[in-house]
Amino acid sequence: MSYQSIFRPDLFLGQTIIVTGGGSGIGRATAVELASLGAHVVLVGRTLEKLTAVHQEITQMGGEASTFTCNIREEEQVQALFAAVLSQQGVVHGLVNNAGGQFLSPAEFISKKGFHAVVETNLTGTFLMCREAYNQTMRDHGGTIVNMLMENWRGFPGMVHSAAARAGVENLTKTLAVEWARSGVRINAVAPGLIESSGLDNYPEAARNFIQEVVKDIPFKRMGTESETAAAIVFLLSPAASYISGESIRIDGASSLWRKTWEIEDHDNAPQPFDGFQIG
Repeated sequence: MSYQSIFRPDLFLGQTIIVTGGGSGIGRATAVELASLGAHVVLVGRTLEKLTAVHQEITQMGGEASTFTCNIREEEQVQALFAAVLSQQGVVHGLVNNAGGQFLSPAEFISKKGFHAVVETNLTGTFLMCREAYNQTMRDHGGTIVNMLMENWRGFPGMVHSAAARAGVENLTKTLAVEWARSGVRINAVAPGLIESSGLDNYPEAARNFIQEVVKDIPFKRMGTESETAAAIVFLLSPAASYISGESIRIDGASSLWRKTWEIEDHDNAPQPFDGFQIG
């Protein structure tokens, strides 16, 4: 396997970048792209088997990676993660807070336990990762953080727990961008819309059929790709974004801008999808 990035080779040569949720989906695509650009990628997740598979992909294409299991909801595990990575690598230049989780449900059927579990993963876990990155390395060395949101600007019926948590992450991003600017830390976020990702496999068949109908309401008339999301993350990590902090980039084919006030006829004129994975 090889990866054809839109960015120049060796863009992140000599840098160590942590990617949570690096064993699948957008996290995998981001990790592979960063490794193809010279970064040593630290793959973090709860399932070692998935992380190992991505690690093998990266090494087979000549990249560098290491793997660490961690539940980002657990404060002590997050603290230990950064201590271990710093002991091995010396410094962390970038952090991609991609890990998260949610489930489809009307709000009235979500238990307190279920709501808290999603908020703790998506919001509290992101905060803990940001805090430890700052306290253990970025306070003294600077660095770049990219957080994961969702396209929830009009609310997100069926995922009230995740929508609320991600809204919190957006404000967390803006707040930390100001507080930590004095240390040379930039922090931004990406907000994917419907992405054709392996994460969709976790939903029941009925939900996947519904998603295919929703695609018809996207102005681009298609879902986004993992690579298109990864490219936006890589841009925010790169020197090209050196004067950008506290911002959120929507990766949604303009879906967050359309409220069915303007009929968009069927078409196949959307820009061609970008997919950096090349099988060879």
